[in-house]
Amino acid sequence: MKEEKENKLKREKRNQDIRKNIMVSGKTNIIVTSCLSVFTTVIALIFSRSLLITAVTLFSSIVLVQIYFAIKQILKEAERLKKMESSFPDFIQLVSSNLRAGMTIDKALLLSSRKEFAPLDEEILHLGKDLVTGKEISTALEEMAKRVGSEKIIKTINLIVSGIRSGGNLATLLEQTASSMRERNFVEKRAASNVLMYVIFIFFAVAIGAPILFGLSSVLVEILTDLLSTLPELDASVSVPFTLTSISISVTFITYFSLAFIIATDIMASFVLGLVSKGEEKEGLKYLLPLALVSIVIFLIVRVFLRSYFGGLF
Repeated sequence: MKEEKENKLKREKRNQDIRKNIMVSGKTNIIVTSCLSVFTTVIALIFSRSLLITAVTLFSSIVLVQIYFAIKQILKEAERLKKMESSFPDFIQLVSSNLRAGMTIDKALLLSSRKEFAPLDEEILHLGKDLVTGKEISTALEEMAKRVGSEKIIKTINLIVSGIRSGGNLATLLEQTASSMRERNFVEKRAASNVLMYVIFIFFAVAIGAPILFGLSSVLVEILTDLLSTLPELDASVSVPFTLTSISISVTFITYFSLAFIIATDIMASFVLGLVSKGEEKEGLKYLLPLALVSIVIFLIVRVFLRSYFGGLF
């Protein structure tokens, strides 16, 4: 009874902390969005003096901030699942040891809940509570897998449940499952190290190579536009194989198109990096911000350098 009361107090404290963190993150979201929106709006109004551009800037800043917080939440959830998956083999190994020591399944689960397994320890306590209240172990495990939402843990629990229903020894089954999960984690880490060169190549190609090419092409279009605009018009009576006319494409359009294409490439590349390195596209979202910042900065630097270099020649 004493242990059950302590576990109940721990759960209540964790729930309070979770609610507090949600409130703090919500307030932070509102404050950051408001401050950044006001700042970008003022800057746009000062430099552009156009209500349309100011409104677009305000809307864009709000959308970008919300996208940032959404990506941050996705990465936080992915990190939470990763911690659960890494501690799950140790958890079931500890449960197996407790069962071999002669404990009942509910007590073995409750005593396996440790702070080192956080945030999995909350689900372990929930699982132990379900078993204490009389729920069947296979049903409780399946519900735990649904709450966690990790594909690895779901597959592992399905394997454990099928072993239980077929009449296998639970302690032995958990021990073998823990060993298999550790081997799988080792293989995944080894595979990730093998594809490291691919990740580096994709990162440099997208963050450095593509912006340089886009910067070069945009400057060349600008130079050609200036050159062709100074050519004299030919007499219509003169027959020539080809003629050069002025370019009707705006240089500003080329610049904005290049920036948009660079950002789109960064987004796609981040998903590819996540898929190659971790096996899941969402794992690549952490590369998105560095890719975008590096590529945009390099694009602007290349444009400034080439314009200053060719500006003295033409």
